Amino acid sequence: MSQPARHLRLATRGSVLAVAQSRQVAAALMASDPGLEVTLKLITTRGDRNLSTPLQSVADADFFSAEIDQAILAGEAEFAVHSRKDLNKRPTGLITAAMPARANPRDVILFRAETPARLRAGKPIRIGSSSARREVNVRRFLRTALPRLGPDPRLTFRSLRGPVEQRIEHLHADPDSPDGLDAVVIALAGLERLWADADGRCVLQPLLSGLRWMLPPLSECPAAPGQGALVLECRAGDRKVAATLAKLNDAATATAVAAEFGAIAQTNPAIDSTLGATAITVPDLGTVIFARSREPANSAALNWMQPEAPALARGWDGAAWTRACQRRHLPVAVENVRQPALFIAHWHALGSNSPTLENHRIWVSGLTSWQQLASLGIWVEGCADGLGFDALRDTLSTSVLQLPALKNWAVLTRSGAEESWANSGLGQIVATYVLETPADSALTQIRATARQATHFFWGSREQYLALRDCLPSKAEHACGSGKTLQALRDMGEQPRVFPNREAWRTWVD
Repeated sequence: MSQPARHLRLATRGSVLAVAQSRQVAAALMASDPGLEVTLKLITTRGDRNLSTPLQSVADADFFSAEIDQAILAGEAEFAVHSRKDLNKRPTGLITAAMPARANPRDVILFRAETPARLRAGKPIRIGSSSARREVNVRRFLRTALPRLGPDPRLTFRSLRGPVEQRIEHLHADPDSPDGLDAVVIALAGLERLWADADGRCVLQPLLSGLRWMLPPLSECPAAPGQGALVLECRAGDRKVAATLAKLNDAATATAVAAEFGAIAQTNPAIDSTLGATAITVPDLGTVIFARSREPANSAALNWMQPEAPALARGWDGAAWTRACQRRHLPVAVENVRQPALFIAHWHALGSNSPTLENHRIWVSGLTSWQQLASLGIWVEGCADGLGFDALRDTLSTSVLQLPALKNWAVLTRSGAEESWANSGLGQIVATYVLETPADSALTQIRATARQATHFFWGSREQYLALRDCLPSKAEHACGSGKTLQALRDMGEQPRVFPNREAWRTWVD
């Protein structure tokens, strides 16, 4: 076995972000081997020198890496750190020695503090983006995700280049100047790495002050394949260096990134520059891949380890139950909830006459709740994509978001669901409405339909309890990965778990 190298030179671009992530890799390597020394060698690439060409127009696969590659091949440095999403065909003589654990793969939209006022006035919202994928997806998403405070939002996009901090500076420029923007779309991973670096935080912290955040759902805005992942490259024949770098390899990250690139393998990225695919690990579901492209017809896909489809199934999905239920709001003054951050388990928890909640940071369960609250003029920062609150925990703990600890959150939910949140870690549980069982006439029809079904998708514990006595003895149960799953397990059932009701319907049909 090759002995580890004792001193390594890490070739890196000189941007604040490149240096920050290189320092973090160097620190991790030295922590893995206390006798190792890693020093940085700063290199300027053609991509650093050419700041005028939009990234969408760059046909050079080595735009940000050629000079670094040459330095390693010439023996001027032993290895380099690259963003996996930026790498295409690599030169002969270099190998990937490791892919460390990735940062959060999501995109984030940062907004100028005055954006709500611009929305009320009907002014255009000017958005900077570095890719066609972001522009296409964000344009569609924001039409219904921005709070409805005035006329329909007018969105304009501008190609944006340069280091992360320079992009954010556009949100602090004179709003009437040519440099002024209302929003920029960037990778959360870059912000996360800058925040974790002392010099990076000094640059970033004042720029983030006062800005508004949105983290688009992965179902609507999947990121570029490999986003958030780094690769460590060295010379192909340098076994000692490769052995040293391999200590940082993270198998789970490598598997997820391979799945993302596999999800778009059937489409030519050179033809469709809007391709996006992001893989995440969800409790009880395993790897879930969100994918989307402009062609054909703005298609979206959800890939996961779906079980074999049943034969001759008759599905019952609870839609009739949902339509027949009545919702009665409780006399709760939501605007007086003392916690600074809110998780809204369902949009019904606020009702149609909701407060603006401008002093709260608000996250929701899924896209429908986001859109409903936005239509009421409420600013939503992010959602769980219908996968349950636990799927959000890692994102909510991302330090650059500067969200409060979970003990300083409140959840708004329905009466009867309080117990299911007892071990969530959230500091306050507020029941704001009652979900009333369908009237007898409707319930009789619903029960008759359930008796004829073989496969059931449950949306709540109460729904299951109301129908349990009329179900066939060999009923096949299913639900999402949220709190209904735990409730059914507590009652002795072992339901199949699906990403959402639509995925179950596709499976059962």
